[in-house]
Amino acid sequence: MERPEGTSNTSWPDRPLRRLATALATSVSLIATPLAAQDQSVSSRLEDLIPDSAVSDPEEWASQGVPEEAARSEDAPPELEPDSPLDELPEMEIAWPDETGLPEIEPLEPEGDIRFAEFESVRRNVETGSVEKLSDELSIAFPSDESLFPQRDDFLERFQSLSTVEQLDADGNSARLAAQAEEDEALLDRLLRIYGYYNGQVIRSVGAIAPGEENADTDPSVRFRILPGTQYSIGAINLGNLADARADYDMLRSSFEIETGDPLLADKIVEERYDLDTALGENGYPFAEIAEPELLIDHDREEGDLTMEVTPGGKYRFGTITTDMPDFMSARHLQDIARFEPGDTYKRSLEFDFRRAILATGLVASVAIEPVEEEAPAEGEPGTVDMRVSMTKARLRTIAGSLGYGSGEGFKAAASWEHRNMFPPEGSLRFRGIAGTREQLLGATFRKNNFHGRDRILTVDAFASTIDYDAYDAQTLSLVGSYERVSTLLFQKPLSWSIGLELIATGERERDANGNLGPRETFYIAALPGYAEIDTSDDLLNPTRGYRLAGRVSPEISSTGGVQSFYVRNQVDASYYRQMSDNVVLAGRARFGSIVGAPRSEIAPSRRLYAGGGGSVRGYGYQAIGPSNSEGDPTGGRSVMEFSLEARIRTGLMDGAVGIVPFIDAGTVGRGATPSFDEIKFGAGIGLRYYTSFGPMRIDVATPINPGPNDSPVAVYVALGQAF
Repeated sequence: MERPEGTSNTSWPDRPLRRLATALATSVSLIATPLAAQDQSVSSRLEDLIPDSAVSDPEEWASQGVPEEAARSEDAPPELEPDSPLDELPEMEIAWPDETGLPEIEPLEPEGDIRFAEFESVRRNVETGSVEKLSDELSIAFPSDESLFPQRDDFLERFQSLSTVEQLDADGNSARLAAQAEEDEALLDRLLRIYGYYNGQVIRSVGAIAPGEENADTDPSVRFRILPGTQYSIGAINLGNLADARADYDMLRSSFEIETGDPLLADKIVEERYDLDTALGENGYPFAEIAEPELLIDHDREEGDLTMEVTPGGKYRFGTITTDMPDFMSARHLQDIARFEPGDTYKRSLEFDFRRAILATGLVASVAIEPVEEEAPAEGEPGTVDMRVSMTKARLRTIAGSLGYGSGEGFKAAASWEHRNMFPPEGSLRFRGIAGTREQLLGATFRKNNFHGRDRILTVDAFASTIDYDAYDAQTLSLVGSYERVSTLLFQKPLSWSIGLELIATGERERDANGNLGPRETFYIAALPGYAEIDTSDDLLNPTRGYRLAGRVSPEISSTGGVQSFYVRNQVDASYYRQMSDNVVLAGRARFGSIVGAPRSEIAPSRRLYAGGGGSVRGYGYQAIGPSNSEGDPTGGRSVMEFSLEARIRTGLMDGAVGIVPFIDAGTVGRGATPSFDEIKFGAGIGLRYYTSFGPMRIDVATPINPGPNDSPVAVYVALGQAF
């Protein structure tokens, strides 16, 4: 038997058994046809079809070929020549289907307890419910019974903020709108699941609204019909190893406010996971881990089983603080900054606050804090974690400058150079200078931040200045020291305070009745100023609610011409803020000041009380209100009272970044220790505010309502932050 051409040895081996198998296959195929015509009850076995000679000598039997009887059989398949075309195959006759009889199929009887829902009735029910038209291209229909989906308002707001149809304009293109609607349909399905509706349906229809319907239009639009179905509930709850917290388990479990039977709300699960994580972090578990929540939805029960693996990781107390830069910022100084002491129960919020405080120093570009186990929990007692601080230095030298103008003060240019860590830790040295039309100054300031306590500042300032105001001319040498705790832009404090010492030597001249400067008098002054403020406002530069109440007291001794005087300077400031609407804030301010203990003539002009200017009564020049000489130049007084009222209105310009502020101010200065209301000055105007991320930029334009002979008709003030 020849191997077919192109057949490999592995596919057609020259072995006797292979040849036997080929011969058997040929014989069986030839014999199968006659057998098929026989009675179906006759059964033949393969062993009966194999002769004994084929078994005893397969090679010899296979070489004999096909028996002649089989070859001459009329039922044997015709022999085909290898080169014969396919169209010369023998014809086959197949009966036409009409001649083939098929049995009839009897229809099944429907079961009596099966009911079929009519889609049109469902559709009509949805359409008769609430239809919310979100835009000309998009509307949503809800069931008429609002109790079936009570979250629709929140659902709509959420969908509208994420909708592809809402975000992208289809421009009247039906194909584009259809593609956008398909994405929104998937979004609605996801939102339904977020609210616990796992068997809800969303029916989408795209096209022009039919004439006669409400909001009929010829432009293409899409309408979604919401069939929420049943809201699923929480089934079994598995919080992993939370029970390892032992004594804290009940407290921690109560922070996770989800119980079996509650509505299955994805947002609620995320919220409570955060609350549980916060509770762990605030109660001594720095190494706690919470895996992502998993839900197993059971549609038969209409419930979802919640699994959230919680690993508390042991309870700890704060240990010591370590740093990788002890020469730059020592561990002892860092402990002064921290709001926790060794032995306190670990709180994650205190760790975050510690990091913010380090950044607030301005000395570091970045900081990382890592709790490191020092002692493991044992026998029911918490362990200890040290706080490892890693820092990178920031640029420590700063050059700054500013340029400004104020009515009554003229132009002023200021410049400064500062090294913020000249004397580690946090000991800065700053040189500054002022050159202006009315003021010149040169000074040096030493400042120690976080001095023996968080946010406590020691300052020593020495400067020489010359001042030429309408009220007086002064040449002054000052040495001022203070120890204070005040609000900053990063940390606004409900209570601020300051105590200090001032040593001043000043030579001052007042103007006489003819406007000429008189002889210079030299005053030597020692003062012990103190300050305290209660601040409940919500923002340091742009408050919208709350109040501020501040008081200043400064006992002072003054010596001039061999005469010594003792007096006390007092001042009280109060302001109140109330938000009337989203865009309107009313703000009011009052100030009362008094000097008791000495006549005005024994008080240096620079230490007297004045009013007028951008932070006082707008519309008047700086320190221009109060007793004056015959030329109208102010001479200062021993008492002051001021009032201000303004409306801070946000406009829609530049996405709400622009605001206008109409205002009215009033003030008076008296010669005596109590204010006199004989002459009250009023000023009014309007301000422009540009709101930035760090505070509002302020431009106020005001006019005096009852001006004096030397008052300008218009005054302009430019500054950062609100007027008060």
